[in-house]
Amino acid sequence: MAWSNTWTFLDGAWHQGNVNVMGVRDHAFWLGSSVFDGGRTFEGVMPDLRLHMERVNRSALALGLDPVVSPDRWMELAVEGLKKFGPNPALYVRPMYWGTEGSMSGVMVEPASTRWCLSMYETPMPEPKGAAITLSPFRRPTMETMPVNAKAGCLYPNNGRALAEARGRGFDNALMCDMLGNVAELATANVFMVKDGVVMTPISNGTFLSGITRSRVLDLLKADGVPVLEKVLTKADFLTADEIFSSGNFGKVQPITRIEERSLQPGPMSRKARELYWAYAHA
Repeated sequence: MAWSNTWTFLDGAWHQGNVNVMGVRDHAFWLGSSVFDGGRTFEGVMPDLRLHMERVNRSALALGLDPVVSPDRWMELAVEGLKKFGPNPALYVRPMYWGTEGSMSGVMVEPASTRWCLSMYETPMPEPKGAAITLSPFRRPTMETMPVNAKAGCLYPNNGRALAEARGRGFDNALMCDMLGNVAELATANVFMVKDGVVMTPISNGTFLSGITRSRVLDLLKADGVPVLEKVLTKADFLTADEIFSSGNFGKVQPITRIEERSLQPGPMSRKARELYWAYAHA
């Protein structure tokens, strides 16, 4: 695979390319003890990047890892790494922690064995062309079953199979429910809908991460006077929505232009959310 231009800070130095970081007996390779986060730089800005650095440290604690890098240090490294790319690059900025050793028969990760890196690589910002979504047969787990309070690598195979199943049926993304059958999020982003001028998004109930971009969009819309609700929402609510859009680090704010067989147009609220976010990012 031809990787895009990539630089990773690991073990005190910057390395170019897809650097190797794990051994076959490392706990994370074997048993999944890894966490990450994803910030963005684009058009000369890096909105809310520090919040992503703070969250990766919380994720580490949730998985029993030792968050040995301060948010200030993460930010220093991000600024340093940015200089290795051309002017105003569109980058994915990914801080990571993972465990190398275990205790209690190897299953429980040993916090003192935590390693870390910061990887930055070129990833163009997607155009707001719209996406088609469908209800997934797979659901989001609860705190009793998985570490949903962390941005943990072990959670993503579930999202991946939801995405693969949806794409196998001709859709771009999957609308995933919680264990009670209420909508939680998309497989790769948080989700919003609009009905009669009111913007709504599934209330955070511990089955999915209330994303940093999600929270920012909510705050920006409220400050602009838009009626916004976080509430329990069902598939039926989304099927009758006037607009649907997503929020997430990868594409920030993106319109949804089809749900099941029903076509939608990018509407005024999704455009407003995107415009407000871009204005905030460049402020």
